[in-house]
Amino acid sequence: MKFKIITIVLASTFIFSSCKKEAEATVPAEVNTNSAVNQEEITAEKTMVDPNQKFPKMEFTQLEHDFGTISPDKNVETTFEFTNTGEADLLIATAVGSCGCTVPEYPKTPIAPGEKGNIKVSFSPQGKTGMQNKTVTLTTNTLAGTELLTVKANIVQ
Repeated sequence: MKFKIITIVLASTFIFSSCKKEAEATVPAEVNTNSAVNQEEITAEKTMVDPNQKFPKMEFTQLEHDFGTISPDKNVETTFEFTNTGEADLLIATAVGSCGCTVPEYPKTPIAPGEKGNIKVSFSPQGKTGMQNKTVTLTTNTLAGTELLTVKANIVQ
């Protein structure tokens, strides 16, 4: 009786293991999505840009503003003017200052081709001394995806 059970278990193990090996052998090599080559191909397809796609383009009158020499108790602000010289509506998703002392205000509505817009940047020099360089990063739907504005100030007592 024990011999029959052992024989059935061994036969079952052999049958199931041979089916598994056969199934693995029938999978084509190109289907393997874990290979580095396939991952690179997938990434390249995602980053390709349609050459016929139309993008907005931001052209600024200036990309940098120097406030000059200011005292630490004087908040200052400037406005960066731009024109959408592209072929599609411009959308600004975010505008982020490089620190809490630099606060941008930006249009939340689409800017049509040919229209102008403004980015107002406020700078608070409290607690700072010397030369300061701060940036504002705009996340947009332009081809580049980001735009960078800079403000400078020399803070003296």
